[in-house]
Amino acid sequence: MAHSREDGIKKLSSLIKDIKICMLTTCDAAGDLHSRPMANQQVQFDGDLWFFTGKSTGKTGEIQHNARVNVSFANPSDNQYVSISGRAELTGNRAKAKELWNPLYKTWFPEGLDDPDLTLLKINVETAEYWDSPNGAVVHLLGIVKSLATGQRSDPGEHEKVNLKH
Repeated sequence: MAHSREDGIKKLSSLIKDIKICMLTTCDAAGDLHSRPMANQQVQFDGDLWFFTGKSTGKTGEIQHNARVNVSFANPSDNQYVSISGRAELTGNRAKAKELWNPLYKTWFPEGLDDPDLTLLKINVETAEYWDSPNGAVVHLLGIVKSLATGQRSDPGEHEKVNLKH
């Protein structure tokens, strides 16, 4: 159970560190939600999430209109799920881009770090909620069967809301 901001960051970091793809949800001017897959940066989570994106993408316009976003992570094989809410900002932080750069990103940004469309998306995480049931699929299934047989609620594992606001 995470009690401090630091404990929350450690727990969230342990849950998302190996998840390669997450879903970023933004809101457009009409109030419609849009979700799309994003590559999770393989760096130590410190309370902020970072993504590469194009300046010309729809998400950048949506973020400029409404900075509130959600990022969701799922690791179904370990029954781990994380939903993160925060405020997004677009930044041309060259040092951070260099730190996070992976040659595979040339697929989207052919000119590499010098690509004129490249920008960084920084999510200042405010709150998060996670579900962590690391018992494995067989144990989880047995818990469901036991619950059905006994009429008692199955143990869902650890579930907590985390506040990372300063």
